[in-house]
Amino acid sequence: MKVKLASNLQSDSIVDGDGIRTVIWFQGCKHHCRECQNPETWSFDGGIEFDIEDIKEQMKNLKYQTGITLSGGDPFFQAPAAAEIAKFAHSIGLNVWCYTGFTYDEIIDANDEKMELLKNTDVLVDGRFEIENKSLACKFRGSTNQRVIDVKKSLEKGEVVKIYD
Repeated sequence: MKVKLASNLQSDSIVDGDGIRTVIWFQGCKHHCRECQNPETWSFDGGIEFDIEDIKEQMKNLKYQTGITLSGGDPFFQAPAAAEIAKFAHSIGLNVWCYTGFTYDEIIDANDEKMELLKNTDVLVDGRFEIENKSLACKFRGSTNQRVIDVKKSLEKGEVVKIYD
């Protein structure tokens, strides 16, 4: 399986979720949030094509990382590939955070491919970035409308369970 990424894996991030993380920047996004931090990841024609097996090999060699963060672009536009990466991350003891412009409810109401990625995500940061709601006080997100969601607890309870307010 192939995946389009904006760049190689970026290790040692401390701002893209709890702990020390490796960020995987997906290429392609239709949300086009005004003042997005990564507009260069919007095009579905850009980026670099990788084989998922190569990504897994790189992940096996990660040192001192507590998890991976799927960001972009938007990983949910390549949900099957992102889900496979997330499953592999769990198999080697890494947790998975995922940033998306979709809301949790939009994903729940979406197709099986998006649900498969959601089920393999530990923490979801959902919602489009809204410049009018930008706040530097938000932990691990850019605007107050976005939520940091415990996916497993949310799926169990049938309602959104936030980690941070």
